[in-house]
Amino acid sequence: MCGIVGAVAQRDITPILVEGLKRLEYRGYDSCGVAVYLDGKLRRTRSTQRVSELASQIEQDKLNGFTGIAHTRWATHGAPLTHNAHPHFSAQGKDEPRIALVHNGIIENHDELRAELQAVGYVFESQTDTEVIAHLVNHLYQGDLFEAVQQAVRRLHGAYAIAVFCRDEPHRVVGARQGSPLVVGIGKHENFLASDALALAGTTDQIIYLEDGDVADLQLDRVWIVDADGREVSRKQNTVQVHTGAADLGPYRHFMQKEIFEQPRAVGDTLQDIEHITPELFGDGADKIFKEVDSLLILACGTSYYAGLTAKYWIESLAQIPVNVEIASEYRYRDSVPNPRSLVVTISQSGETADTLAALKHARDQGMQHTLTICNVSTSAMVRECALNFITRAGVEIGVASTKAFTTQLTGLFLLTLVLAKARGRLSAEDEAAHLKALRHLPAAIGSVVALEPQIIAWAERFANKENALFLGRGMHYPIALEGALKLKEISYIHAEAYPAGELKHGPLALVTDEMPVVTIAPNDALLEKLKSNIQEVRARGGEMYVFADADSKIASAEGLHVIRMPEHYGMLSPILHTVPLQLLSYHTACARGTDVDKPRNLAKSVTVE
Repeated sequence: MCGIVGAVAQRDITPILVEGLKRLEYRGYDSCGVAVYLDGKLRRTRSTQRVSELASQIEQDKLNGFTGIAHTRWATHGAPLTHNAHPHFSAQGKDEPRIALVHNGIIENHDELRAELQAVGYVFESQTDTEVIAHLVNHLYQGDLFEAVQQAVRRLHGAYAIAVFCRDEPHRVVGARQGSPLVVGIGKHENFLASDALALAGTTDQIIYLEDGDVADLQLDRVWIVDADGREVSRKQNTVQVHTGAADLGPYRHFMQKEIFEQPRAVGDTLQDIEHITPELFGDGADKIFKEVDSLLILACGTSYYAGLTAKYWIESLAQIPVNVEIASEYRYRDSVPNPRSLVVTISQSGETADTLAALKHARDQGMQHTLTICNVSTSAMVRECALNFITRAGVEIGVASTKAFTTQLTGLFLLTLVLAKARGRLSAEDEAAHLKALRHLPAAIGSVVALEPQIIAWAERFANKENALFLGRGMHYPIALEGALKLKEISYIHAEAYPAGELKHGPLALVTDEMPVVTIAPNDALLEKLKSNIQEVRARGGEMYVFADADSKIASAEGLHVIRMPEHYGMLSPILHTVPLQLLSYHTACARGTDVDKPRNLAKSVTVE
């Protein structure tokens, strides 16, 4: 969630640190800060404002240096106040600070360590678990920062990625990771650390992905890495091309709007030039694994969980394979019945979602070794941990509320559905051709839905002064209603809930008034007539209905019934199309309410803490 950037160089690295923070700010924006070595001392600037304000403070403070670290924070321990902002310093007594440190993750034994360090004289200025690490490193320091960090991390329980440097060794930065992502950037007579390669775009394209337990020693002309046992290891150096243009708004008001409009391209790129439905779409050995499995276990969180729920409808319908979809953060804490013949499928935009990674490990520990991930980052931990993978090509997603990552996940899951159906002899050549044709047309179909934006803006103006909303869907569109409600909650702060439309009469109908807008997804499918009855239930109680209806659904606007017609009915792929207007409705409602669309309060991207 939080963002880390670090550097050791022979030039002023402050602009690199600040630019890196700007690119990582979507991962956490409660506070930010930079620390450098300057004139024989550690100097820092911290802010509870955005990175742009921090940059102004840095210029005013004339902060520059050849060695430094930077951080943008999503608050866990301690409120988003300046004294809790990173970097944290550690000093002995009244001496000048000696250690500067930034940290992503959560240290579970921080209370125990805090008491131990206070007992030997360390004074804490913050409520964070991070300051504990800084003091611990300082306490263990005997002239070799690399050795002190190795000793310190052996005492830590929990998840972390850290970057640290020392006043007494000014041309050295040390990093370590366990459960949170951290990369090394290789330069010429300079080296870098970051929580994401995006932060280093334009500075270096040579990236090393550290593994859990690694500790990295960065100096001007070398990078030294040891594993959790202290043994020197060699990690692969990758050439990573990150397009900095992905972080430019262009003509759009917000990144979320840009990413909604990028969905035709993102889905098209994800499909690439797929000509046939083959197991190899998911990696070598997929054919053998798909023939061995007799069920699926899908593990995911948030929006990705709703993608999994949609896939359950597809897979059980077309492939006739039972599917269980679990919220990853709950799965490993309950007693479940493992099935070694189940295919464990994880879904994650970042591939670093801590809860999903932990659930995957738990499933493997229970004997379920057939694993596959649907992920947007080919170099992520999720991809490395799973035997098979399908890489979506959404590109960098900056807005905290997921849009193009979700629709590309659905695209990948539909391809998985077809592959599993074909492996079981349930996909005829004619059906395969028809589904491929529909997939190829999907980008254009999404483009037609995006064109509904002007009509949706008019609805958003009506929603802006509401505080509650209901979303209804039936069958495979119920998860899309859940996703629509989540989007509205995330960015407009309107309380929204979603229900299967048939459940209205079992409780939620009690909430319906003319102040409670009810959004309904109305595709022209087998459940349409049932859904029309549910619509009448709402109208009879004075509710205001907002219906996204297929062109041929024969639902007409009337008093208390507002209808926007979708360009076409899209069969099994209809959930993907109906997702897009719900995204636009949430986006424009948030704009009308004046909220911070890309950086909603209390939230952040890439949830790398449990």
